[in-house]
Amino acid sequence: MKRILICGGAGYIGSHMAQWLAEHGHAVTVLDNFSTGHRGAVRWGDLIEADLLDPAALDRAFHGRSFDAVMHFCARSLVGESVAEPYAYYSNNVTGTLNLLEAMRRHNVRNLVFSSTAAVFGNPIADVINEAHPKAPINPYGASKLMAERFLADAAQAYGLRSVALRYFNAAGALPGHGIGEAHACETHLIPNVLRAALGQGPSLKIFGNDYDTADGTCVRDYVHVQDLARAHALALEFMDRNEGAHTFNLGNGQGFSVHDVIATAASVAGVAIPYEVAPRRAGDPARLVASSAKAREQLGWQPRWTELAPIIESAWHWHRDQPSWSPHHRQTDRPTQAA
Repeated sequence: MKRILICGGAGYIGSHMAQWLAEHGHAVTVLDNFSTGHRGAVRWGDLIEADLLDPAALDRAFHGRSFDAVMHFCARSLVGESVAEPYAYYSNNVTGTLNLLEAMRRHNVRNLVFSSTAAVFGNPIADVINEAHPKAPINPYGASKLMAERFLADAAQAYGLRSVALRYFNAAGALPGHGIGEAHACETHLIPNVLRAALGQGPSLKIFGNDYDTADGTCVRDYVHVQDLARAHALALEFMDRNEGAHTFNLGNGQGFSVHDVIATAASVAGVAIPYEVAPRRAGDPARLVASSAKAREQLGWQPRWTELAPIIESAWHWHRDQPSWSPHHRQTDRPTQAA
């Protein structure tokens, strides 16, 4: 049994992580400021309400408690918002991470799993992206995550911190049987927006560009189920028991699905036609983003179990169809939907 502090454990991926750890016999403590997380998603372990931008609150969170590792999911993560509000992103994602690392050092916690992103790569120069791909983020969100990765590398050398940064491509899916799923007040992700359109929540879906150099002209993305991500984080804990230093891994299915693929699959799962309209391309949207997870397979022993698009979407569909009252989309029909 390990004692794990999950920073951002009231959010989408963090709550799935808490469920996985608790189910596998670990002691879970969730730390969240509820700026985007949901109290209703905190169902496993203890809760500490605190903000990473408050060093005194972090010291109180660590004082008198013993943790074997920290998992860090706290971040602002909307690309467009990061362009409009870069200071907020550098404050939250960079300063907040530094505050957490300093608190861990003061309280002698030496293992961290960090939630990173494919946005550190910027515009891809390869169809399949491995860890050696150049890092050239094109927005403050990606830049803030890359800076945090640099912190981890420097902390490994200076202080002996052991860390694993996991770069997700497109997290998707849900655990509807456990009452948790993707519930953002401002939803920008494709699959939840497609499913909201299927439920008649908001206007018809928008496809941003259908003239890309792909098989059907729409963008291609790599979708990895949130439960597979949780399992990768658990394997990262075991990896740090055996390996010093700072390490990075890309996480994805290794196969791409187009926007049209997602809409057609969702329509089949939901049993309804899903209307959409074509809009101009958005700046900064690459035609194709697909991960190579070979390193994670070889070194972590991670293999995604949700490899087909239909089961991933079906798990999300059951969640969205039966949303709990704490979800920001519960019975709401006035928010626009978008597709990337």
